[in-house]
Amino acid sequence: MSENNTTKITNEDKKSIKKTAEKTESKKVDVENSSKSIDKTETTTEKVVDKTTEAPVAKKKRKKVRRQVRRGRAYIKSSYNNTLVLFTDMHGNSLVWSSAGLLGFKGAKKATTYAANQVVLDADEKVQKYGLKDIEVFVRGVGSGRDAALRALVQKGYNLLSIKDITPVPHNGCRPKKPRRV
Repeated sequence: MSENNTTKITNEDKKSIKKTAEKTESKKVDVENSSKSIDKTETTTEKVVDKTTEAPVAKKKRKKVRRQVRRGRAYIKSSYNNTLVLFTDMHGNSLVWSSAGLLGFKGAKKATTYAANQVVLDADEKVQKYGLKDIEVFVRGVGSGRDAALRALVQKGYNLLSIKDITPVPHNGCRPKKPRRV
């Protein structure tokens, strides 16, 4: 295997190196101090020798250390079109997330209770490496997947510290769109 990584010097190469050495030997450059003379032949032969002895250096891979998070938060966003689940630590730094669209559900199937259940199971599988046990749950939206997602969290054995509904509610600010005529 080491033969593939290094180049071999053939007899012809050795002869050509000797010829160039003999030519450059006669052309030695004398510097002001005779003790500091530079020999061109030494530099050329050193380069050839260095190429043959070089070996590829393998980089050491650092092992990623997963932090352990005992307490965290789960954000469930359930709309009429999709269901999203996000697990974070207590500071709000995201750990894992999943959605019905990510799992391959398309169209109206993304908003079903079955899809919401599968989303929580997928996110739970990803978050297991963090060791998350106690969670605060924040639910947003009015879709059919919100209750199914909560049931799936309880079924997976999480200790729910609190459940908050953070669905945005307008206080008669903007004028709503006109109703659709179908």
